[in-house]
Amino acid sequence: MYQIYPRSFADGNGDGVGDLRGIIDHVDDIAALGVDAVWLSPIYPSPMHDFGYDVADYCNIDPVFGTLDDFDEMLAVLHECNLRLLLDWVPNHTSSKHPWFIESRSSIDSPRRDWYVWRDARPDGSPPTNWMSMFKGVPAWTPDGHTGQSYLHLFLAEQPDLNWANPEVENAMHHTLRFWLDRGVDGFRSDVVNLIGKGTDVDDLSEELAAVPLLATDRPRGHELLRRIRSLLDSYPQRPMMVGEVYLLSAGESASYVGTPDRPELHLSFDFRAVHVRWDAAQIHRTIAAIQNDFSEPRWPTWVLSNHDQPRHRSRYGSDAHARAAAVLSLTMRGTPFLYAGEELGLTDGEVPPDRVVDPNGRDGCRAPIPWTPDGDADTGHGWATAPWLPFPTNASTHSFASQRDDPRSMLGLYRRLLALRAATPALRSGALDLAPLDGDLLRYDRVSGDQRITVVVNCGTAATPWPDDLLTASVLAASGERIVVDGAPLDPLEAVVLGYE
Repeated sequence: MYQIYPRSFADGNGDGVGDLRGIIDHVDDIAALGVDAVWLSPIYPSPMHDFGYDVADYCNIDPVFGTLDDFDEMLAVLHECNLRLLLDWVPNHTSSKHPWFIESRSSIDSPRRDWYVWRDARPDGSPPTNWMSMFKGVPAWTPDGHTGQSYLHLFLAEQPDLNWANPEVENAMHHTLRFWLDRGVDGFRSDVVNLIGKGTDVDDLSEELAAVPLLATDRPRGHELLRRIRSLLDSYPQRPMMVGEVYLLSAGESASYVGTPDRPELHLSFDFRAVHVRWDAAQIHRTIAAIQNDFSEPRWPTWVLSNHDQPRHRSRYGSDAHARAAAVLSLTMRGTPFLYAGEELGLTDGEVPPDRVVDPNGRDGCRAPIPWTPDGDADTGHGWATAPWLPFPTNASTHSFASQRDDPRSMLGLYRRLLALRAATPALRSGALDLAPLDGDLLRYDRVSGDQRITVVVNCGTAATPWPDDLLTASVLAASGERIVVDGAPLDPLEAVVLGYE
């Protein structure tokens, strides 16, 4: 899966904001990378307080990105290149400018009043509960002077939470899925989907959990709702899939949202523990073991290192060598890898001066625009006709697409090789994973399918480490560095190698 943050991918009309036409112009480049599907962050009409995650109309395209005709053309071009398309679906909350909320707040007696979560303040005038917003550290309740009650919003005040305990809300949101499925969309990434289970179940939490209510919203109703969503998806001939953003970090929580074979829910559930792990052999080993245990057969995990909400892993880890080793790790892991556009170039975050900060939660750096050409500076050029909405990554000139396109030794070349190897190798696509005990800084695992065995070794340390004697008869299928044969030479610092056997 290949995640595109549309505002930052490519600008087709020269206004400094990426759009659908820009994506259409680069579909061949995406296909050449070797991915199977594209996930687009939100492209719906929105006031853009949270850059599309505050949806004002689930069944249209924001003019900044284009039109429904542009969307249909993009979908057709993607399908012509054998690429599937996932849209970002935002079920927990709408924009405060959505017609549903405008009607809901119009009167306590509004037919859509309980489409959202409204409460009276406490007798002392304080918010109805102690829940805090995930953004800006303010209460998750905003008083509405028109009706005297407060409404719940786990994110911005401009993002009121829907009440999924109301069957009319569920039916209306099912309609939004059908709208896009009827146009031929192949599936959805579902934003903070575990939150829909709370409905109006929002009583006081412990002080610790009240500060991060996102981690305290695992409710049975959420699983029931997802089973019905799964039934809707399964009714379509293209067999669409849904991957859920389930930001629950305790053992087993994220995995529970795929359900069971007889009661299926999500097809895939994001597990974000890998995003929060430092580059440390012991931490990486523990995280792999935990995720594989939680998503043991018949469940299937995901593997995510970067996205639009987290600093890019090239910036977190500190060097190209780290990022190259991480590419080998993520693309040989059991599970579906989700790549964030630009990680295949080894991009760092952008440096955003205070006067150019626009995101309400400090995520501008990882959303820096993609540099298509090396000619430019922090603010202009790099294949964008107009200075884009955010500064470019700090390594834009050296790590642009054009700088790497024809260089097989580049980061882009490495990603292409690894994706091609994965596509051609059953053990890497769908095989079991056998994780060896950690040996110092040496991480090692086998991927196995039938008689096929693939071994991956990663030296996570900053010193050379001896080559394992039992691997001397293996063949090098891919490597993060220059190694092309097994010669027994020590593994270089941060070297990662994929091995096969005759």
